Amino acid sequence: MSSNYENILKSIARTPRRWLVTGCAGFIGSHLLATLLRAGQHVTGLDDLSSGKRGNLDEVLAGVGEEGRARFRLIEGDIREASVCREACRDADMVVHLAAMVSVPLSLQEPERCHSINVDGFLSVLAAARASGVQRIVYASSSAVYGDSSEMPLREDGVVQPTSPYGASKLADESHAEAFSRDSGIATVGLRYFNVFGPRQDADGGYAAVIPKWIAASLRGEPCRIHGDGSSTRDFCHVANVIQANILAAIEPLRGSHIFNVGLGSYMSLNELSAIIVSHLHGMRPSDEHPNPIHGSARLGDIVHSQADVSKIRSQLGFEPSVTVSEGIEQLMRIRADEIS
Repeated sequence: MSSNYENILKSIARTPRRWLVTGCAGFIGSHLLATLLRAGQHVTGLDDLSSGKRGNLDEVLAGVGEEGRARFRLIEGDIREASVCREACRDADMVVHLAAMVSVPLSLQEPERCHSINVDGFLSVLAAARASGVQRIVYASSSAVYGDSSEMPLREDGVVQPTSPYGASKLADESHAEAFSRDSGIATVGLRYFNVFGPRQDADGGYAAVIPKWIAASLRGEPCRIHGDGSSTRDFCHVANVIQANILAAIEPLRGSHIFNVGLGSYMSLNELSAIIVSHLHGMRPSDEHPNPIHGSARLGDIVHSQADVSKIRSQLGFEPSVTVSEGIEQLMRIRADEIS
């Protein structure tokens, strides 16, 4: 972890705030919750547990001690319900909105539901935040707003042309946030996540993210299944870096509406990713045989290339990624191996 990030955590520990984290039982939300509670913050979590897991909350609360657990309040409910959002926003200084439908393939199958959760739900959170007088709203956007752009690296002021209902919903959220800030005077910060990975990310099911899915397969002695020829590239970013970005977006002095890319600013092909996983697996199990990846047809809605330009978040927020892709994959593989041993 970078010394800059350690200083950030010390800073928020010295200035307790009251936070609302929507989607607190999810992959990213549970990591943010753990970080805030360890830093002495008071946190209300809102989650309907439709995709988030109670086990994630149990793991977080077990690790923060009795005093940390006393500073946490969980509300089980739907972000689309106004009364639920008003109760969740009560007394909050900062809102970090992470609750969403996050799957591109699922959004193609259920576009109306995607819009309802991601856009209508976000509007419900904005309305409740205004009524409660919060200081700032940080919300999850996505690199999916760029679509299949040929301009690399992707800049926040570049062309946005989403190719899925999910990407379109996140772009709509950015528009609503800008209008909301202009009307209410409350600062909003949208973070365009690139390919986030790390502990607690779902490795099962048809919509699982590629890194945990491939790690799980490799540990079972199965091949990685690659959609397409494997030349597609992604900017993979460990969840610890994303948590840093969220905290910086919440505490740095900003006014108005802002958008920042969150990634490493580098890219890796799916073939290279598979090779890294196999390399770490050789280190963990040198006597095992490791099958070559299997290539299949490209997946509908997937983009070809993706790389974040992170110069804006570095210069304006002081963002310094602390975990590399290889480090994060090795850590995750050892965690998964311990879980199944």
